[in-house]
Amino acid sequence: MFQISFTEKLNSMKTKIIAFISMVYILGFVLSCKAQNEIHKNDESYSPSSITRTIKQDRQGNIWFASWEGIIKYDGNSFTNITSDVSLSRFFSVLEDRKGNFWFGSIGAGVYYYNGKTFRNYTTKDGLANNRVTYIYEDKKGDIWFGTEGGASCYNGKTFRNYTTKDGLPNNDVNSIIEDKTGKLWFGTRGEACFYNGKKFVKIRNKNGTPFTNVRSIIEDKKGNIWFGGNDGLWCLDGTSFTNFTTKFVGNVYEDQKGNIWTSSESTSAKGWALSRYEESSLNKGEAIVTELKTIDGMFFGILEDNNGHIWVGSLNGVYCYNGEAFKKMNR
Repeated sequence: MFQISFTEKLNSMKTKIIAFISMVYILGFVLSCKAQNEIHKNDESYSPSSITRTIKQDRQGNIWFASWEGIIKYDGNSFTNITSDVSLSRFFSVLEDRKGNFWFGSIGAGVYYYNGKTFRNYTTKDGLANNRVTYIYEDKKGDIWFGTEGGASCYNGKTFRNYTTKDGLPNNDVNSIIEDKTGKLWFGTRGEACFYNGKKFVKIRNKNGTPFTNVRSIIEDKKGNIWFGGNDGLWCLDGTSFTNFTTKFVGNVYEDQKGNIWTSSESTSAKGWALSRYEESSLNKGEAIVTELKTIDGMFFGILEDNNGHIWVGSLNGVYCYNGEAFKKMNR
């Protein structure tokens, strides 16, 4: 008669115990993931609490935040995570186009188009230059431009046309795109800044003949001046000459309704970053009146003035709102 030794019995028992523990672990892991996903889907009424790169207000008055937690919409009363059921990607950019549709730029998952009801995802498989999208802009024709880490992509509603270093773009990592009143397109890149006149890319040189490098933000103000914020500080081009306002690193540049220029930049008075305002009345007088309204240890990002005149600014850990007198950290 065949007999099983004590050692064999013990090994068999160990195997069964290990198998049982593994099954329990896997089951627990699956249930935990399911619970976390359910929480993520259902817990939608909260403000951004992580990196918030872009803030925009739509034509209905809602405020949209592109954050590492997703695209979050604020209707004045509550916050809703619009992309929680669609993508867990980090989002850096948001745009409402002239038709009222939305475009969301993600880091790694391309672009999401949202018509208020359904989503469509565009990636490199559709012709997008790169799936890491940091900036979105609509030009006068209605074409949508995407600043990516692989070049600039222009979408005409049917196909993508990509511009890279092979076409004369100084660097394929594109931070900012605008079209000025004359129709020229300006590009801020991790390399040099430039404009595109419809035929070729022309690199920009300041009054000293040196290029603008790692330009993070370009805007055109109400007077037609072009502002650059980046590694070389804050510069303004009035059409013929450049003026430098600070040599500190500037991440974002924004013009409010009164013509004041706001920046998120390295602080000149404290450690960390500052939200600063350059008074419109002083900008053409040689010595700008600058006020650092708030400084933080981390960083500030995108800036928005809402319809009520309040200033919103993104940070490493969420969003601040300034009502003209005090700052409020938006919490869950």
